[in-house]
Parts: sequence; structure tokens; C-alpha cells
Amino acid sequence: MRLTTGRSTTGLLAAVVASITLLGGAAIAQDKDLVVFDWSGYEEPPFHQGYIDKHGDAPSFAFFGDEEEALQKMRSGFRVDIAHPCSQSVVKWREAGLLQPLDTGRIAGWNDMLPGIRAMKNLTTTDDGKAWFLPFDWGNTALLYRTDKVTAEEAGSLRVLADPKFRGRVTIGDNVDDAYALASLVNGLKDWTQMTDAEFEQASQFLREVHKNIRLYWTDSTDINQAISGGEVDLAWGWNETFITLKGEGVPLAMNRDTREGISTWVCGYVLMKDAPGSIDKAYDFLSAVNAPSVSDYIVRTYGYGHGNGAGMAAVDPEVLKNGGYDDVDKFIDKTLFQQPVSAELKQRMVEEFEKIKAGY
Repeated sequence: MRLTTGRSTTGLLAAVVASITLLGGAAIAQDKDLVVFDWSGYEEPPFHQGYIDKHGDAPSFAFFGDEEEALQKMRSGFRVDIAHPCSQSVVKWREAGLLQPLDTGRIAGWNDMLPGIRAMKNLTTTDDGKAWFLPFDWGNTALLYRTDKVTAEEAGSLRVLADPKFRGRVTIGDNVDDAYALASLVNGLKDWTQMTDAEFEQASQFLREVHKNIRLYWTDSTDINQAISGGEVDLAWGWNETFITLKGEGVPLAMNRDTREGISTWVCGYVLMKDAPGSIDKAYDFLSAVNAPSVSDYIVRTYGYGHGNGAGMAAVDPEVLKNGGYDDVDKFIDKTLFQQPVSAELKQRMVEEFEKIKAGY
């Protein structure tokens, strides 16, 4: 998988990729009328092939590895047209005055959005009817375990990540959202937007117990994949991509989406920046391209993630959906914590506390 930084939350690579992209063996200049601020890897042509077909080249891309650092960079004057945050950051970016509402009539397939994603609080639309976010990719953060080191019974609960038996054999992401999703699930919380002070303290305490077992906090796909395949860790809190990639390499790895506590589901997508300097017409062409039904098969088959377009997902080969865990999307909703946007106050509290936990406090 080429999404080398994925959704990690450490570090910032803010360079625009080189102005020449290889497509089918031919060199094409990138389109300077549209700059997309994205996670590394999403510049791959199949994600936006419709845009390339229409305009003859791909947009220019700048990359980030941390949504908070991306936010601060844009606040400092870095101007782009489109960006790719995840659900839990949308409200903060909107309240910071960085976004402009979407004209959904200009986005092909907007009404094909998966119903479960459309229902997420404060995400796609606000109470005034304005739309701010086009869901693109979604997936699970779940328990990964080496089947040659951990039994299925041990992996039946997320609490195994804090089991002293696995001291120094655990990795979770350096990602505050995934961390508190894990801790919330362990404490029986499925809607973290309603987290009380007591529940926050319980969640933080569990993360401190997990910290005692941590070999490393992974920051990108390379980190976690190497740690698991190299035998450094036996247990991980990670994404679909790692499971798909390492299983394909013959690593004895399982992903348990059916632990007693459940799984977490994240949703990332595209937003239109308020002070977008480029072509607004090309911006909507890009949004339509990434939302095309044809993208669904590619993202499920190649990366193990779901696509926001329900019509496209319905057209994917049933066996491919089953292998990715998407054959019955409704079946895990009751046992999942959707990473919905939380208040700016709660998010900042999570960020500050997670830094203390990682430092051993």
C-alpha cells in the first residue's frame, strides 16, 4: 500500500510533489490550477481518474501527516483549494473559519452517500442545511494480533492490550482519536460526543495501562507493518490496510472486528477551503471524480477501506466486500464507535492528556 502516512498524527510533510507525474508510462504535468492538501498516497491516479480524463493531468498535491499541524499551517497562511481531514477534525476546521460550504448540486453522486455516514452528527451538514464535507474513505480501527503468538480467546477482548503478559509487545497509533476510541470502547462508551468527566478519566487510565505494554507508538503504515512482520509486536490497534497488506505477505495475522467491546470506525473526506486560490470549477470536478462509483472497487480491493459512495459500494464484487469486512455494513454498527466530531474543548483535552500518557505521566 502506498498510503505511507495514512491517517497518522505525527509529523508534517508540506512539500508539493514534483510537477511531473507518471501515468501509464507517460509523463504529465500536474495541474497548477488546483492544489489538494492530502495524506501521502492519495495522489494515486485511480482515486481521481475522472479529473485526469477531463483535464489531461492530475491536481498538484501537498502532503500532511497530522491534521492539527495542517490546521496550524493553513492558519499561518498556507493556501490550498481542497483538503482531506477526517470526521473528528471537521468541526474544528469549520469553526476556525477555514472552510466554505459545498454546492452539493455540483458534486456528482452526492445523493448516493452511504446512509450511516450521512447520519453522523455535525459531519456532512449542519442544522442550517449547509454541507461542509464529502465523505471519501472510511475504515475500521480494530484489534490486530499475530496468530502464532496470541490465542483467539486472548484476542476476544480489547483489554488484552493492557495484559501484563504482553509487556513490550504492543503498538497503538500515535493518534489521539484512535487512542480514545479504543479506551472509550473498553469502558462501554459508543458515543464519545457525550463523554463525561468521569468517563474521560476512565478512558485515560486505561491508556496509561496500555502504555506500560507499548513497544512503540506507530506513526505510519511502514512503522506498524514492520513491527508486526518483524516480530517486534504481537498485538496492535490498527487499520484495515495493515491486515490486508501483511496477510498478502504471508504474515500470520488476524483482525478481530468482533471483540466483546467492538471496533471503531473512522471517516475521512474532502472539504473546500474558504480562501481557495485556484479554479472553483476544477475543485468541483475533483470532488465529483473522487466520489465516482468506479473508485469504490479500487479502494476496497487495493486498500481494504470503504468508499463513501453507496452506489459504488453496492456494485463491488460480493466476495471482495466480504474479504474486506464490508459485506454487511449494518452488522457491526451496534458494536462500533463512530469517530464523530467532538467539541473543540474535549478534543483539546484529549490531545493534552494523550501527550502526558505517552510521556509516562
